[in-house]
Amino acid sequence: MPYQTVIVERRAHVGLLTLDRPDQLNTFNTQLATELNEGLRELESDRRIRALIVKGAGRAFCAGIDLKELAGKTALEMRDWIRLMDAHNVTIASMGKPVIAAVHGAVVANGFGLAAACDLTVASEDARFGTTGINVGLFCFGPSAPLSRCLGKKKSLELLLTGDILDAREAERIGLVNRVVARERLDETAMELAQRLAEKSPTALQMGKKSYYKMSDLAYEEALTYLGELFATLSVSEDAREGVSAFLGKRQPEWRDR
Repeated sequence: MPYQTVIVERRAHVGLLTLDRPDQLNTFNTQLATELNEGLRELESDRRIRALIVKGAGRAFCAGIDLKELAGKTALEMRDWIRLMDAHNVTIASMGKPVIAAVHGAVVANGFGLAAACDLTVASEDARFGTTGINVGLFCFGPSAPLSRCLGKKKSLELLLTGDILDAREAERIGLVNRVVARERLDETAMELAQRLAEKSPTALQMGKKSYYKMSDLAYEEALTYLGELFATLSVSEDAREGVSAFLGKRQPEWRDR
């Protein structure tokens, strides 16, 4: 489909989705939120794609929600709009393919939530993170869900209640970011990571990611039972047979697109 506020590209087995409202610092409006989810689903359904990168055009990754869209809505309209603003959190968690955020500049409010919702995050040294809704009389309700899964209660609440800004190194130190690199190396590093993931078994990668999200909501013994069943299923899959055969034969495995 034609997109106006995101760019969807493919590089071999890697999908790229770029937020493309640079003049508005890639803030979420109705169209961007809709197209972000449609782009994610398009790449998820593409059998050739094994890993995704989400990034932002221009000076920032994403500076949150476009506050101009708040005006004039009824309570019912506001609920539907906010559900759309937060829909990417559910979309990414439900996808089998890993999603990497490549962030720079402002990564705040809903942009912070998007980065936290992605499975892995690479940040440039100039990236700045914050749940800044509290500073304008709002609260980052949607971002608080993925943020709490990354950080836990104490640090999440500190960020949510103060609106403080973190630099990239501090975000890395507390576990919000996997890697920090120079700005000029951001795209290259994210692509290298995505390509590493794309070299793995698509079946194992997707079963593994989906199981992690589901397991996180289960009681400990229930989680172990669930994971054991998945391991049994994966162990007799075509990819597992190919992977073990390649290892024993000292050759590279040849995975089939799923």
